[in-house]
Amino acid sequence: MRLALLTDIHANREAFEAVLADMANRAVDRIMILGDLVGYGPDPGWCVDKVMEMVAAGAQCVRGNHDRAIGIADGALNPSARRVIDWTVNRLTAPQKLFLSELPMTIAEDDMLFVHASANDPSDWIYVTSESSAMPSFRVCDARLIFCGHVHRPALYSCDLTGRVMHHPIAPGLPTPLIKSRRWLSVIGSVGQPRDGSHLAAYAILDRVTNELTFRRVGYDSTTTARKSREAGLPEALAQRLMKGI
Repeated sequence: MRLALLTDIHANREAFEAVLADMANRAVDRIMILGDLVGYGPDPGWCVDKVMEMVAAGAQCVRGNHDRAIGIADGALNPSARRVIDWTVNRLTAPQKLFLSELPMTIAEDDMLFVHASANDPSDWIYVTSESSAMPSFRVCDARLIFCGHVHRPALYSCDLTGRVMHHPIAPGLPTPLIKSRRWLSVIGSVGQPRDGSHLAAYAILDRVTNELTFRRVGYDSTTTARKSREAGLPEALAQRLMKGI
């Protein structure tokens, strides 16, 4: 079984479409989406509709902090993010808002746990950016494989039998064996707003037969997305970020 892992789409239709097109050539059996369908980008309605369609066809999805912020005065968002959420609210239908509000915070399946941010406290939106911030997720659950997003930068951590957490380098496009003597936490990079120095859309594929995880990067028309963002009157910094991946 091959499981595609997507997260942080952030209303970026062009990136989302490019990732879905790449997935179509990868013999993917199932899809898991790790939240933040909206926020930052200019096509929230289209992206939510697409995820609703995918969920109806068997995909699964958890809730992100931007999804939660729809219709809520959430002080945790920075001013730029809050401005886009306020703009987004008026562009979503009641069924789309209901869909976002009903998404679960976590999904547990077999030896896997799926969450938007840290498994340690899913509703506190903790960023997993280091070995020390990854450690609490290993401590609060017994899942062998933990998958999250939120950070917008791909990363991979493991925890050995002594409880020591290690960071592992990533080679995009090459399978990484998830050896069974360790537990693993993978931060899946962002589809719609990468922040690791590359503007390429990011997602990953888990092969449950070979026990390998492959981080993938996909080119897309970020110029069009940036233009649409400007035309919508969204913050200029967000358009610039799409082009630079920072």
